[in-house]
Amino acid sequence: MRSFVLASAALLLGGVTLRAQEHQAQVTSVDTVQWGPAAPSLPKGAQAAVLSGDPGKPGPFTIRLKMPSGYKIPAHQHPTAEAVTVLSGEFNFGMGDKLDEGKAQKLGPGGFVDLPANMNHFAFATAESVVQVNSTGPFAIKYASPADDPSRTQ
Repeated sequence: MRSFVLASAALLLGGVTLRAQEHQAQVTSVDTVQWGPAAPSLPKGAQAAVLSGDPGKPGPFTIRLKMPSGYKIPAHQHPTAEAVTVLSGEFNFGMGDKLDEGKAQKLGPGGFVDLPANMNHFAFATAESVVQVNSTGPFAIKYASPADDPSRTQ
């Protein structure tokens, strides 16, 4: 019996080791972040950088979103949970079916929002801001009002 337990433990640990080897370490400094246009499903004007993973495929990913002052993302939801950390600027965030600046909470650097899947929320920047988003792909966004979806008008 002891041999069976030891063999099972070795197989489990071996599997963990193999899984750890599949994930490669990746280091990104602030100077090496590669910014480009944000996804067409977001309003124009923002820039995005993929730090890890692939938002278009199943699995975890981390992106950064850089928004100019005055940038607004109308009420929307995602089919997966997301965690948003404010890195710089003033990022305003609220829950609901429409963007209501009076109901938003202002978050500065270090501010954090943890959202469950399928919860309507909105955001806007009152100063140039950078946020980091951790989620699971594939990334999708559904606007509370289809008329707010910028990809429909492009």
